[in-house]
Formats: sequence, C-alpha cells, structure tokens
Amino acid sequence: MNLVVDIGNTFVKFAVFDNSTLVFDERFKLGEFTTRVKKLFKGYPGIERAIYASVGAMDKKYWNVLTLFCKVHVLSHQSKVPFKNSYATPQTLGIDRIALATGAFYHAPRSNTLVIDAGTCITYDMVNDFGEYIGGAISPGLEMRYRAMHQQTSALPLLQVEAPLDLIGNTTNSSMHSGVVNGVCAELDGIIDQYATRFKHLTVILTGGDTHFLSKRLKNTIFADSKFLLKGLNYLLEYNKH
Repeated sequence: MNLVVDIGNTFVKFAVFDNSTLVFDERFKLGEFTTRVKKLFKGYPGIERAIYASVGAMDKKYWNVLTLFCKVHVLSHQSKVPFKNSYATPQTLGIDRIALATGAFYHAPRSNTLVIDAGTCITYDMVNDFGEYIGGAISPGLEMRYRAMHQQTSALPLLQVEAPLDLIGNTTNSSMHSGVVNGVCAELDGIIDQYATRFKHLTVILTGGDTHFLSKRLKNTIFADSKFLLKGLNYLLEYNKH
C-alpha cells in the first residue's frame, strides 16, 4: 500500500492506495498531523511507502514523523517524472501542477489532455499527444475573486460562493455572485474552446475543491474527478520507487 500526503497552507490530505485503487482519503487541519498519522497506520499497517508533497515551505518535522512508519519520497523538482517537461522554468513549476501533469499522462496516454484544477487558484495544465508537458495558465479561483472585490474596494461585502439566480443581478450581492460565478464559467468554457481549436481530440479533466460546484455549469464536455491530484501523486510515488 501507498500513502499520499498532500500538505496545503491550512489543510492536509491523506490518501491510501492499494496499487492504483484509492481505498481511503481524509482532510484535516495541519495541527492534527501527528495524531492522524498514528491513527492512519494503525488502521492501515500495510502501508510501505509514502509520498510527501507540500505547496508551501517544507517543514521537516512532518516528514520526519512519517519516516518513523514507512519509507518517504519528498516530491521536488528533482523527482523523476514520466512526461517530457518543456516548461521554460521547470524549477518554478508547482509540485501540484507536476502531479496533475502526471495524472494526465497516465489517464489518457498519448492523448491531448487539459487538466483544470479549480481551487484557491485555477490552474490549466496541458500534456500533448507526444507525452510532453507544455505549460498552461494560472488565474484567481472563486473565493479569491470574492475576497479581492471586498479587500480592494471600500463598499463591497465579503460573500461566500453562491450560485447566481440569474445572469442579471438586481442587488449588489446578486451582481457579485453573477460576476464571479458566471465569469469563472465563461473563462473555463472559453479557455477549453481555445485549447480544442489547437489540439485535436482534446480530453478535459476538471478537479480541485470547486469541481462539483462548477462541473454542472460548464457547456463543454469534461471528466470531473476531485481526486485527480491524489491519483497523480500516487503515480509519481510508483514512478520514483526505482
């Protein structure tokens, strides 16, 4: 069994894989790390290896805890990847995007695959039918757009993500919901259309925390998989075993 550890700025995700099958996953706050690790290995004593991925600064105390239980691979830009990386600055490519590109490479081998991760930021990552990662784009996510409007103005309130009732808002709140949600959906559909004109037989995968909210609002055909990043990390662990 493999353990995937995905550490964000506030939350941690654990995922246990039996070969390529996801058998358990959970999300919790960073301060609970040690107690959660002990509980996890008690429930899954067959875990032999782990991959540790952190989008922020690496904190050695967390992966040191993991090494007490199994072998640990710390994902970095020195890790081996199965795809050809044509990013101009590979040392600046986020490890989350490395994992998504790996997931794309294995999901549809030798196909044109665009992965959209709708989280704090919205990232677009493209792997072409030559197995080459060529880059993508980064834009603000849903919550970031709400926060920006509140923080960069003197009068607009801070709202939570909410589906707009109509295209045309008739209050400040409904106008903000329409602008953010319809704006993001128009962006996603527009970007997908542009990629589809450039890459034949394009496969589009939507993942990230806002997957469920956005997937039913898009016009384009997509594959929605909120666990895609975790699967990509598991593929990377397998690839770096040797």
